[in-house]
Amino acid sequence: MTSETDRHTSVSVALVGSGGAGVLTAGQLLLQAAARVGLFGLLTRCVGPQIRGGESAALLRLAGAPVHCMGDSFDAVLALDWNNAERFASEIPLRSDSVVISDAGNGKIPDAMLAAHPVMVELPIAATAAAADGGRGNMVALGILSAMLELPAATVQAVIATALADKGAAAVSAGVASVELGRGLADQAGLRLPVHRDVETNPLRWLLTGNEAAGLGALRGGVRFVAAYPITPATEILEWLAPNLQKIGATLVQAEDELASINMCIGASYAGVPALTATSGPGFSLMLEGLGLAVAAEVPLVVIDVMRGGPSTGIPTKSEQTDLNAAVYGMHGEAPHLVLAPTSIADALFTTQWAVHLAESMQTPAIVLSDQAIGQTTAIINPPANVKFFAERAVMRLPQTDYTRYAITADGVSPVTLPGTPGGQYTADGLEHSPRGTPSSRGEDHALQLDKRLRKIASFNYGVHWADVEGDGAMAVITWGSTTGAVREAVRRLRATGRSVRLIALRLLYPAQPRQMAAALSGVTCAVIVEQSHSGQFHRYLRAHYDLPPEVRLIARPGPLVLRPGELAQRIGNRSQ
Repeated sequence: MTSETDRHTSVSVALVGSGGAGVLTAGQLLLQAAARVGLFGLLTRCVGPQIRGGESAALLRLAGAPVHCMGDSFDAVLALDWNNAERFASEIPLRSDSVVISDAGNGKIPDAMLAAHPVMVELPIAATAAAADGGRGNMVALGILSAMLELPAATVQAVIATALADKGAAAVSAGVASVELGRGLADQAGLRLPVHRDVETNPLRWLLTGNEAAGLGALRGGVRFVAAYPITPATEILEWLAPNLQKIGATLVQAEDELASINMCIGASYAGVPALTATSGPGFSLMLEGLGLAVAAEVPLVVIDVMRGGPSTGIPTKSEQTDLNAAVYGMHGEAPHLVLAPTSIADALFTTQWAVHLAESMQTPAIVLSDQAIGQTTAIINPPANVKFFAERAVMRLPQTDYTRYAITADGVSPVTLPGTPGGQYTADGLEHSPRGTPSSRGEDHALQLDKRLRKIASFNYGVHWADVEGDGAMAVITWGSTTGAVREAVRRLRATGRSVRLIALRLLYPAQPRQMAAALSGVTCAVIVEQSHSGQFHRYLRAHYDLPPEVRLIARPGPLVLRPGELAQRIGNRSQ
């Protein structure tokens, strides 16, 4: 029996195999079993850009407390086969005490993994699966890892029964038998990697991806029309929204392309229905002209851009924070709009819901920059708070004579009429216009409308939600998006050594909030900027819009290699770098 002192605060494991070997299924079932016993955790998919086949890995981190990023290295790797594993070996760093479990003759172990000199363990996974009626190697692997993690057999069996119920009793029986054989292999080899957990903790957890969280945030925010074209890694937002919109009498349309998507959303929103589309970098590029129209016509809508490696097709299945410039500066002309970014998987719910509220309140487009690392990672989390933000547009139901759609108001927001409102007719198009909406090329009208559109977003009170500001000290780490999890853990480690470090994770990227940032940086003499890009887009954006401390350092790396908390703690703590 393992003692409490032998347990780990967190454990990271990887399942490796060719596409179709079922490692992602096994990883998902392992995460579900962990959630049922009250653990927290993450599951990240590691796949190639191929539509079928290719490399595949499920990367998991389980812990007794919430985790928001992968760890520094992996405690165990189990491979059903090593075919094409060298393509992602650098994404699975090992240590000399890491355990590598594989079957004899199932391919060559990548040199990058062998360089760490891990502990090698051979188990007859394929032969064991063949011994069971309908046995599967991935279910044997699930059994091995569940035994190593000391997850109760009954819990794993219950997860299998639920997951395979639609495949029939024979499939469930084969899955359970394969898992039990795998657990026996782990027991015989003496493999153990138990995770410390509080047995008194309420095991009720949410298990969801960032894409699902964004979809739920959209519904909670009031979105009732969605038009989109599928694209990796944003498609799951649409897959989740399709049945859930139908449940509340709302609509999702799969458009023929991204151009149609954005214009359908503009049309629905013009008619008074809060609208949203979801895409990734290449699709977002196609939407920019439509977004400019929405700015000029003051039509609110939300675009979720789940970023991936670029340019062009880039690496569709890997994460990168490199659509920032396009989101902030991409539209031609002066086109004030909103750009937001969730700081975690759970925060994708809040940020998307808030984005809908902001877009509707200010009658302008809001862009939500998620990414593959948030969107396609599954997390075990505590249930998020149900905040009250809901779409609320200033609508004029009974317009007076001479209705002025784009009236110059103190806050820049002028009430809109819905189509069919008597006396509320106006022109909404991409041409510059007078306050009444009549197309105009007069310099005076252009200046008035430019001021109006900017004033809407510049004078709005965003409150404390513009950023997560935590801690104090003369050093501040500034980051955004999916890198926040690793930065937060790195800062926590530094504080444990006595270092005073504050964290500033931006949620509202545009418009800039110079007064709030000045307060957040009060007393700071050194700022460390952390981002996942090659050119330092976030660093350049901060320098353009904010007064930064005298000393500024940049930690930046493009995808697909993630920034890990250990390396960040070392680099942030080393003032000489």
